[in-house]
Amino acid sequence: MHHNRLRTAVLLGALSSLLLVAGAWLGGGTGARIAVVAALAVSGVSYFCADRIALSAMRARPVAEVEQPGLYRVVRELCTEARAPMPRLYVSPTMQPNAFATGRNPRDGVVCVTHGLLGLLDERELKGVLGHELSHIHNRDILISSVAGALATMITYFGYAGLFFGSDDDEGPGFLGAILVMILGPVAAAMIQMAIARSREFAADDAGVRLTGDPLALASALRKIEMEVRRLPLPENGRLASAGHMMIVNPFRGARIGRLFATHPPVAARIARLERMAGYRR
Repeated sequence: MHHNRLRTAVLLGALSSLLLVAGAWLGGGTGARIAVVAALAVSGVSYFCADRIALSAMRARPVAEVEQPGLYRVVRELCTEARAPMPRLYVSPTMQPNAFATGRNPRDGVVCVTHGLLGLLDERELKGVLGHELSHIHNRDILISSVAGALATMITYFGYAGLFFGSDDDEGPGFLGAILVMILGPVAAAMIQMAIARSREFAADDAGVRLTGDPLALASALRKIEMEVRRLPLPENGRLASAGHMMIVNPFRGARIGRLFATHPPVAARIARLERMAGYRR
């Protein structure tokens, strides 16, 4: 856990530094100040609207305890164990088994599961998945992912701005320099953002296991979910992408351009770590 938190902090620092360098190179001190203000603005929008956007993308609706008593019982037990407030619970009609958590802080937390997940997992496996998702809320990962996404977006914006407004004098990078910023900046930003996302998934696995005390339950759930995701991948459109990076398993067919740009660590690696926690050795 300490290693994952340290790596997240380092990656966020690298992303922020990249934004400041791009802004300063393109516009001097003024560009750097604009970069900071713009990043803060985009972070704020992402932070306050991420839950509504993701829930809308998955067509999720809130469910009452009378509709899903088993789901409420498991979540309530975990929240009592963690001494944390009860999140709002949503269910998506999607048949692919998956789950995600969102919300600005533990008091505004939301956990969403799909119909496919509720029909696939037994109670022990469901508890492992919900422990993982609640850990995202307790660790305030939504804030971290919102900031990372906003910084990456602004670096991409400065890259394109540099292409159109770059000059050949001493105050700007010039046309060729703007081209480099436009190409390398967004690529580097995306790599850092994805690395942060993968780090947070590992951290949520660890924290979820500490909460449930059952690493093999989460390992079994991940194995089942991945098999069904391969059979029922979600379409890779912009609407679903707003929720896809939050889910416990990548809901799409998988990264076609390599692990550097994957939002999730390989499921096999996560299962191996969980089995090692349980005392298994490969």
